[in-house]
Amino acid sequence: AAPPPAMASAGGADPERPRPRPFLIGVSGGTASGKSTVCEKIMELLGQKEVDHRQRKVLILSQDSFYKVLTAEQKAKALKGQYNFDHPDAFDNDLMHTTLKNIVEGKTVEVPTYDFVTHSRLAETTVVYPADVVLFEGILVFYSQDIRDMFHLRLFVDTDSDVRLSRRVLRDMKRGRDLEQILTQYTTFVKPAFEEFCLPTKKYADVIIPRGVDNMVAINLIVQHIQDILNGDICKWQRGAMNGHSRTYKRPFPEQTESSSVLAAGKRSHLESSSRPH
Repeated sequence: AAPPPAMASAGGADPERPRPRPFLIGVSGGTASGKSTVCEKIMELLGQKEVDHRQRKVLILSQDSFYKVLTAEQKAKALKGQYNFDHPDAFDNDLMHTTLKNIVEGKTVEVPTYDFVTHSRLAETTVVYPADVVLFEGILVFYSQDIRDMFHLRLFVDTDSDVRLSRRVLRDMKRGRDLEQILTQYTTFVKPAFEEFCLPTKKYADVIIPRGVDNMVAINLIVQHIQDILNGDICKWQRGAMNGHSRTYKRPFPEQTESSSVLAAGKRSHLESSSRPH
């Protein structure tokens, strides 16, 4: 006789059992706020950085991979620093939404590769295999409601504007651009776009991380939360998502005050502190 349905669904080796849907985390913030560095620190603390990309339980994707293919006229402007890469229209939002939808459904996807030196989408793509937790970072990942509503957790990296500008100058100079062009682009496009499009999306964040990767209290808390998800609590979040996208986290991380006492010593032993400046 066939086993009861309840027993069949409980078996971990059941080949018909669907893979758990990934837990999708959006990470936003201004240019050079430290979004990717925060994501990399989370990966490092979870012991996932050295894992083969086919086996990773946690992976990082960037909104920068989804810049639109430019026309010849737009590319000419971009090479002169006269194209607005910080505007929502600069991104291929349809491709981004489709890719994220497939990722959330547990599918293997191909992500575009963008060259910031030539301002062009390369022919080769990056194959992204299913993971339990996906970190998707970018300046405008919360701008589109269709994409914003896909995230189970939303983080906003809040870094001082002077710090962000200095980082951007150093980064763009390494990409072969001259200082005058970088500063002109910043004052003409980057700063106004941040104030008009990125900063207003801060209100959608479940967690605000002041000072980026320097705020190890916040990052340790997030890492512990992700660890709980990897240990099996993701089913609880899926049930919550099915019941009208109810959310349990809706507060910024405090700074070095009460949050220090929230961390149980026994749960921090595997985490490392960091003095990485970026």
